[in-house]
Amino acid sequence: MEARASWRPQLLPLLLLLLLLFSGSSPSVGGCNETRMLEKLPQCGDAFADRMQKVEVWKWCNLSEFIAYYETFTSCTEAETNFVGCYWPNPLAEGFITSIHRRFFSNCTMDETHWEDPPDVVLIPLVALPVLLTIVMAGLVVWCNQHGDRLG
Repeated sequence: MEARASWRPQLLPLLLLLLLLFSGSSPSVGGCNETRMLEKLPQCGDAFADRMQKVEVWKWCNLSEFIAYYETFTSCTEAETNFVGCYWPNPLAEGFITSIHRRFFSNCTMDETHWEDPPDVVLIPLVALPVLLTIVMAGLVVWCNQHGDRLG
């Protein structure tokens, strides 16, 4: 009975290996079926498009309005890509995701503030005042060091 129980711990790594091989959680050894992947990815895009119809168009640039839908879309593309034996991300999947971005987010731009220098009437005093104060303070320190014995 004890000899029979001793082989169980040795069998455990083999069972785990077989489970990993047949679970389908990673790309298959047979390679990536790109054709099948390109057939399955539009299902993810269609589901995302259906969900985005619930969001008003003017809110499409606000990520907080649709982040859950986008997370589902990303998970779907990853699952479908892995299901057909491909790695994710890959150039074809990225191309598909980019096409979805163009479709929904092409009008989203970063509002960049264009800074301008103030007029010279304001800028010159703002630059000159600290420079002059620095010169005056340095001169005052030098003068005090030379005439310190007379001051006190």
